[in-house]
Amino acid sequence: MKKILILLLTAIFAISLLFMGVGCKEKVSGEVEVFSWWTAGGEAEGLQAMIDIFNEKYPDVEFINATVAGGAGVEAKPVLISRLTGGDPPDSFQVHAGHELIDTWGVGDYLEPVNFIFEEEGWYDVYPEDMISILSKGDDILSVPVNIHRSNVLWYNKAVFEENGIEVPTTFDEFFAAADVLKAAGITPLAMGEAWTATHLFENVLLGVVGADDYVGLMDGSVKWDSDGVKEAIQTYVDILDYVNADNSALGWDEAAQYVIDGTAAMTVMGDWAEGYFKSKGLTPDVEFGYVPSPGTSGIFMALSDTFCLPKGAPNRDAAIAWLKICGSKEGQDAFNPIKGSIPSRTDADISLYDVYLKSAIDDFGSNIITPSIQHGAAVSETWLVAIGDVITLLLADKDVDAAAAALQAAADENL
Repeated sequence: MKKILILLLTAIFAISLLFMGVGCKEKVSGEVEVFSWWTAGGEAEGLQAMIDIFNEKYPDVEFINATVAGGAGVEAKPVLISRLTGGDPPDSFQVHAGHELIDTWGVGDYLEPVNFIFEEEGWYDVYPEDMISILSKGDDILSVPVNIHRSNVLWYNKAVFEENGIEVPTTFDEFFAAADVLKAAGITPLAMGEAWTATHLFENVLLGVVGADDYVGLMDGSVKWDSDGVKEAIQTYVDILDYVNADNSALGWDEAAQYVIDGTAAMTVMGDWAEGYFKSKGLTPDVEFGYVPSPGTSGIFMALSDTFCLPKGAPNRDAAIAWLKICGSKEGQDAFNPIKGSIPSRTDADISLYDVYLKSAIDDFGSNIITPSIQHGAAVSETWLVAIGDVITLLLADKDVDAAAAALQAAADENL
């Protein structure tokens, strides 16, 4: 009788564990289509690390990796707009936190708020209020963050600098002095890629010349884009263009970074996804490549965040929610970010998993002045960004500083 009672209690306990989900995988089935633009070295591997966790936890769900190649989503975003406006949403999609999220998708009836996931997962205790604020429209949280990136980094080939006896530049004067030495040695000083990377470089030069306060003021209208400070930044940018590779318009950001790996170029200004790319090619931070804040921006952290949304009418809503739980989880972020070259958006990450560069980025994020990226959706709407990009494209051709300043001010007037 005692043996039967023990067996009965054991069975009841096992059933209770099953209902509580302890020690078993969540029962979600079907498929989930996740849309992103992560195809380059580092970012593709980081995404796969999260997919592996998802597949382990949800083995009955087929994961459809719907990536569209093109840095910063330049090719993916038009496809996404077409799908959502046409009533054919993926189950979840990548979007930058801040104005890109709020002004593009938060103004229409495209997204389902994900407050309920934050509540169920206890995320209000591990995400800072400032992070939640750039994910939210009113009281509605519209996406789940997976990381924080730094946009203002100058990456350099350490061997090239050592062989030419030059110091790594932290100011524009130092940059031009080093660039002259490199150019005379037959080395391209600065690698740059296609149009969006030109705007990325511009936002860095702008921040480095006008400083954090005026940079932020440009976004709220308290500082004019045709001011003397902005014109100085535009002129500095034009001067820098004399030192970039002539084939820039034909290169992706990763191909420009490859020039630095190969030593045909000495430097590139890019977000820290470049670190993920360098590592994917077998390089080690502080060994083959180094990093400093882009000229003039020491003590400032230009930030952006990649997030994933839950579209209204997602064909496989339960599986999409499961994916978002992985994105926002400690396990997911600690698998993804050390490979991607970004830092976690959660406050409880296992810092021991992050390399020397990423540890420095975590420290800087906690102590630097934080400013939002223009190119990567944090500072301006998608419409405004397109207008700024058009100005930069024309500037690359005509180098007309006054015309560019006037056009940037006109774009601000239309979008503020």
